[in-house]
Amino acid sequence: MSLYRDEGVVLRTQKLGEADRIVTVLTRRHGRIRAAAKGVRKTRSRFGARLEPFTHVDLQLYERRSLDLITQAETLRPYGEHLVTDYPRYTSGTAMLETAEKLTAEEGEPALRQFLLLVGGLRTLSERGHDPRLVLDAYLLRSLSVAGWAPALDECCRCGTRGGLRGFAIAAGGAVCARCRQPGAATPAPPTFALMLALLQGDWEYADGSDARHRTECSGLVAAYLQWHLEHGIRSLRHVEREGDDTTRERV
Repeated sequence: MSLYRDEGVVLRTQKLGEADRIVTVLTRRHGRIRAAAKGVRKTRSRFGARLEPFTHVDLQLYERRSLDLITQAETLRPYGEHLVTDYPRYTSGTAMLETAEKLTAEEGEPALRQFLLLVGGLRTLSERGHDPRLVLDAYLLRSLSVAGWAPALDECCRCGTRGGLRGFAIAAGGAVCARCRQPGAATPAPPTFALMLALLQGDWEYADGSDARHRTECSGLVAAYLQWHLEHGIRSLRHVEREGDDTTRERV
C-alpha cells in the first residue's frame, strides 16, 4: 500500500456514511477510479468543494485493499462554475460525464484518450464559443471513435461505396447506400451526414453554420447510435434532446 498522485475529472459522487463520499474520477493515468473522501460533507471540510462533478483536480490518494482514500485535492480547472448557471451547457456537460463513465467500463484501466476528450469537451463548453448540443455531439462521436465504434459517414458501411448515401443503419455501423439500405433505417438529409462528419473531424466552421433542422436530426442519430452500442440508455440525454429527435431514430 502506498501514496500516489494523478489528475482527473470528477464524474459523480455518492454519499458514504454520515459525512463521507465515494468519488468517481476519470484520471489521466489510472483510468476510471472510485475513491473515498473522508468528511467532505461537513461544512468545515478542507476540500469538499474541490470534489464536485465537472471539477478537474489534482489528487493524492492512499492505496487500500478496497476503496482508495483521497488525502489531498487541488483544483486545476473548476469547469462546473461556468456550466451550472447555463442549463443547456450544464445538461450537455452532465451527458458527457455519464458517457465518459459508461465508456470506461473497467476500473483502473488506463483511458488517456477518453480523459483528454472529456477535458477538451468541458473546456469547449465552458468557453461558450459553440452551441452546447454541437459540442456534446462532437464529444459523443469522438468518444465512440476512440472506443472503436466510429460510424461510417462518407461511405456505405456495407459495401464501401462513396457517395449516394441514402440511409443510416445503426446496427450495421452507419451510413448506407440506396442498394444496401434496409427497411427501418433512418433517412437523414445529405447535410446531416456532412454535419456529423464535420463534428467528428473538428470542422467547426461548417458545424457552426449548419441549419437547426440538420442539427436536430444529427443529435437524434448520434444519441441513438451511442445508446445502441452501450446497450442501455444515457439518462441525462433526455434533458438535452431536441424536439423532433424521435423521427430520426432507427427502429432496432
